[in-house]
Amino acid sequence: MKNLATLIFVFFSISIVSAQETTVKKGHYNTSKFRQLKQDLPTPNKQHTASGAPGSDYTQQKVDYVMDITLDDKNQKIIGFEKITYHNNSKDPLTYLWVQLDQNIRESHTKNDEVSTRGTRALYSPKQFSKKFLTNDFDGGFKLQEVKDSHGNDLPYKINWTMMRIDLATPIAPGSSFEFSIKWWYNINNYFIDGGRSGFELFENDGNKLYIIAQFFPRLAVYNNVEGWQNAQFWGTGEFALEFGDYTVNITTPSDHILNGTGLITNLKELITKKQYNRFLKAQKTFNKPIIIVTQEEAEKASKEFSTKTKTWTLEAKNVRDFAFSSSRKFIWDGMAVQLESKKVMAYSLYPKEGNPLWEEHSSRIIANTLKEYSKFTFDYPYPKAISVNADRQGMEYPMICWNHGRPKNNKVVSDRLKKGMIGVITHEIGHNFFPMIVNSDERKWSWMDEGINTFVEIYAEEKYDSKLFPTSKYPKNIIGYMAGNQDNLTPIMTNSEDVKQFGSNAYHKPAAGLFILRETIMGPELFDYAFKTYANRWKFKHPTPADFFRTMEDASAMDLDWFWRGWFYTTRNNDIGIKDVTSYRVTDIKTKRATELLKKYGKNIDEIPASLYLVSEKSEEYNRVSTTKKPQELKILEDYLKENNISLKDIDIPNYFYEIHFEKLGGLIMPIIVEYTFEDGTKERLQYPAQVWRKNDKEVTKVFTSSKKVVSIVVDPDQQTADVNEANNHWPKKAENRFESFKTSTIKE
Repeated sequence: MKNLATLIFVFFSISIVSAQETTVKKGHYNTSKFRQLKQDLPTPNKQHTASGAPGSDYTQQKVDYVMDITLDDKNQKIIGFEKITYHNNSKDPLTYLWVQLDQNIRESHTKNDEVSTRGTRALYSPKQFSKKFLTNDFDGGFKLQEVKDSHGNDLPYKINWTMMRIDLATPIAPGSSFEFSIKWWYNINNYFIDGGRSGFELFENDGNKLYIIAQFFPRLAVYNNVEGWQNAQFWGTGEFALEFGDYTVNITTPSDHILNGTGLITNLKELITKKQYNRFLKAQKTFNKPIIIVTQEEAEKASKEFSTKTKTWTLEAKNVRDFAFSSSRKFIWDGMAVQLESKKVMAYSLYPKEGNPLWEEHSSRIIANTLKEYSKFTFDYPYPKAISVNADRQGMEYPMICWNHGRPKNNKVVSDRLKKGMIGVITHEIGHNFFPMIVNSDERKWSWMDEGINTFVEIYAEEKYDSKLFPTSKYPKNIIGYMAGNQDNLTPIMTNSEDVKQFGSNAYHKPAAGLFILRETIMGPELFDYAFKTYANRWKFKHPTPADFFRTMEDASAMDLDWFWRGWFYTTRNNDIGIKDVTSYRVTDIKTKRATELLKKYGKNIDEIPASLYLVSEKSEEYNRVSTTKKPQELKILEDYLKENNISLKDIDIPNYFYEIHFEKLGGLIMPIIVEYTFEDGTKERLQYPAQVWRKNDKEVTKVFTSSKKVVSIVVDPDQQTADVNEANNHWPKKAENRFESFKTSTIKE
């Protein structure tokens, strides 16, 4: 059939060529959207190679912590002492260390107040008014008491808001380590009043508090072979860049608290009742449903005691980039085992009675599903457990633990909206264990590398858990409104975290939608999944950059995706591909006026041309005189040609209908053209023309479609697989005006 189509269109291809006047223009740079991205990416080296893999000279620091922490429930304070061992694995001598003091963002007056440019509102709640106009009486921030070396000598240091430089008398040589200690305390914030990713929630009905504690200790900043020290200030949006290390943390709490956090609790048997410990052991062997370890009845009893006694929890964690914990009298605790391909891990949930019945039914099951689905995309979850904590108005992640919102109202009614929100936030925050807790990108600089990539995998994990609440059919159409928005309020994905506009769409949804398009439409699941898993395994427990991701996806798939990275990640352009015009043709063996005139223009006489087939346009006066029924002479011409080339006419379906479709690209993005043809008998055929169809002409392209059946409609991107922002021009014949009609792509700046 292909040979036949080639024969028919040899002359047709010539006929659509039009002579153009040549004008002399000045030279210009390569402005093709298919030009290579190499000039924009950092130069590869022996640390971060051209393939996207870590190189032979790649190095990474290691920081170990031993901490003694007291949670002062009466005064809402954290009191801490840490011994730190810094391992200099780089090839550079270090004359100072940079330490993150993220709690300092909650000082009573900070730089965040100084840079705020928000005006007044028309109305304020008392909480909003007091926070903006009244003196902030919360005394936040780290209170450092000492910074000493291993011999007890004071170390000189300089605090620059959320960063502290420790000056060293002797540089830390390559391959050596340095031990020092810090003693501190700080007031824990009520995050309902003061905001924040951690703090405490007060239950006014019983006076109890639920603590979610993170960024609670001075932490070493990253020193890497990309930019040296990552010592950017913590302004609140860009999150954290941290080194891996081993932790031993002793946490003293009231004796009636239940606590869990990063790492294994090594003395758990001493801290809970015998019944509770037996349930804990049972949970280790139960894979089909959560086992209640601390019951609601036990939690309600503990909530009334307010013991003045204390107990100390010891947690140990290996090769983690951070540490966090949660503690409360109100906690119900359940858990279940999760079988991955190569190992068993535990899923735990901590929640107050206010979280039921929703949390008891779903939380640990969601964790199990998330660990399984993310492991399929990446690697088997390497840590021994993952914990979901029910903290109202929260959604935040740390190694092995996260806090998540979602509580029924007082009537205990669980709506689909509430359930969907709770499934979504737990899946997302547990998923962050993979990105960036293990594939450890720089959140302070590139939010999309953890939020966007994580949101992408989340799509499939949620669909697996509940396909009715989370249909994948909503992607990537969910990003169309954002992509079609005011360009003055958009920033490229490749923008520093603090400079991003519309953070949720930019850092979460647009990169996730882009990767969804890449997997489902451009690369295909098989090629994409192999490359994505290669990236995850190359960079687990390491510090990847955006270039490492881009290069690995191409290196492992043999696909040139520079056009995609440039358009989707480096610009705010959008996709608008439409049908400009469609012309139908019929085939005839009668010499046409169109062919005669065209040949004459090139100095040829049509009578000199051997017996040929001609296509006559529906716009031609000859069109109605040409029958769509195949004539004997037409078949004779074909039979002679096929016989000469040893091709049998048997089973060859000669097309009756020929369509010349002119596609126009009004948006700035390059995308494949997905076209659905509907025939007179109601059947359909779908074709996808790859993005490279736009290589030679970035504005318009022409494709020819042949069929033995009459086409009654043509639709571009019928399922909105490419986030096309203007559906009005996607149809032939043109549809009646719809809700996209008012959108004018011509107004979009590129």
